[in-house]
Amino acid sequence: MRFLLALALALPVAAQSTREMNDLNWMEFRELVPRKIQTVLLPTGTIEPHGVANNGADNTAPVALARAMAPRLNALVAPVVNYGVTGSLDAYAGAFSISESAYRVFLADILDGLANQGFRNIIIINGHGGPQTAILNDLAEKTGRAHKVRTLVTNWWAICSDVTMKVFGEDGGHAGWNENAFIQAIEPKLVHQDR
Repeated sequence: MRFLLALALALPVAAQSTREMNDLNWMEFRELVPRKIQTVLLPTGTIEPHGVANNGADNTAPVALARAMAPRLNALVAPVVNYGVTGSLDAYAGAFSISESAYRVFLADILDGLANQGFRNIIIINGHGGPQTAILNDLAEKTGRAHKVRTLVTNWWAICSDVTMKVFGEDGGHAGWNENAFIQAIEPKLVHQDR
């Protein structure tokens, strides 16, 4: 978290109409990266059951965080990688999992692409734990070394575990109080308290 704050204070802020890479055209992108913006936030998650919250909660959380952080860090928000390595919840309706081998190749290409486009700081805001965190850490390190760029993988729930303990008296976790509360704060209709 201190790294993000230091990065936010060190970089000049560029005013612009959108921070979403998905909404920029190629000419806007060329004008911004890397001359005015050198940082990209890549939200990653998956689709899996989360009790009374939406199956895409692991995507909802990092996208909301990336959008909130982007102006402060003078960053662009890359489109979310919304399928991940799950597996353990395959028996539930709406669960999807990508094999580790396919995920590794896909994410490696995305990270290489971001570096090749001129981003010098690649921050992955991960919304899904399990083996996905270790995979992302490995890929980020390899990308950083190969392209001489700074990379960081962060799991949103880990950053706020102290607050979670204080508020809920437990560390939270998958479909826990912290995740339900955060999703409800982002979009109340996505948490079905009646269920």
